[in-house]
Amino acid sequence: MTLATFWFILIAILWSGYFILEGFDFGVGILLPVLGRDNADRRLMINAIGPVWDGNEVWLLTAGGATFAAFPLWYASMFSGFYLALLIILVALIVRGVCFEFRGKVDSPRWRARWDLAIVLGSVLPALLWGVAFANIVRGVPLNAQHVYTGNLLTLLNWYGLLGGLTTLVLFALHGAIFLALRTTGDLRARARNWAVRLAAVAVPVAAAFLVATQAAHGKPGADVTAGLAAVALLGATWAVMRGREGWAFTGTAVTLALSVATLFADLWPNVLPSATAAAYSLTVTNASSSHYTLTVMSWVAVIFTPVVLAYQAWTYWVFRKRLTRADIGEPEQSGASPAAGQPPSAQPPSAPPPSAPPPSAQPPAGVGGRA
Repeated sequence: MTLATFWFILIAILWSGYFILEGFDFGVGILLPVLGRDNADRRLMINAIGPVWDGNEVWLLTAGGATFAAFPLWYASMFSGFYLALLIILVALIVRGVCFEFRGKVDSPRWRARWDLAIVLGSVLPALLWGVAFANIVRGVPLNAQHVYTGNLLTLLNWYGLLGGLTTLVLFALHGAIFLALRTTGDLRARARNWAVRLAAVAVPVAAAFLVATQAAHGKPGADVTAGLAAVALLGATWAVMRGREGWAFTGTAVTLALSVATLFADLWPNVLPSATAAAYSLTVTNASSSHYTLTVMSWVAVIFTPVVLAYQAWTYWVFRKRLTRADIGEPEQSGASPAAGQPPSAQPPSAPPPSAPPPSAQPPAGVGGRA
């Protein structure tokens, strides 16, 4: 395996990580007006991704930086040709990050409603446009002999690109709904699970149509295997969420996204940006890569620092693994909320207040029931 091939595979892994981790962030934002019945619900949804969303975006920066360093011609042609689409994505990501910080600064329903709308738009647009972009990369774009993009934004909005955008949109929404069911309790968890089942009914046929269209027009023998496994993983996620097994369902959608990216990159190989004008104008792993020395230095840096970054992010998710409740944000539980999983209704706290002076033996041990 050459170093150029190694970095092609590594970039595919980076995009897989980004779609898996940032995918549920986008999904939570997309579902904010659907699952958030009141401000407490919406705060819970945002707090579910609050400790991790900015760390998830690091995968995008790393994928873009690796592309720039390992395949500068690919980076130049792609980012100049997709300039307007990528600018829209960048602005949406900036606005979404600002919304998370500013929506709670003023105690006004109108203020929060406007920021919530911006969160939704900041999640929908990237979720849609990333699929459009990657579908067009596999399909091929008009490049001239100098590898310069000769189309415009409307060139990217073809039926195949829009189908790719719709696929990522519904998959991210499904991924986010399952994540919320995994991270919350009570009524919000039940609603998230119900919406995950509904979204799965849409995601399965849409994703199947995109994978079939991809393999029919651009398929490679090895990619047929990953496409089939992606379909099996999505069906498994659907089966799991219907039975309330959120952990297995989340694993299924994560595997689906990873295998979908693997399928697109396998279909792309050995090109990195095919030319729809003439095959001779296509950018390949060979003619678009950096020098051997550059790739060698990058490889050593990746070998040393990648495990450190992965360990830190894994530790972050471990620390914030606890399910969130309304009590965690200082809100009382809803009177009609569903009981937590595995807890019978009779185990819920009584509506009457406890005695004002309980005996010493009834006092809870120190630290129980509070937050660290």
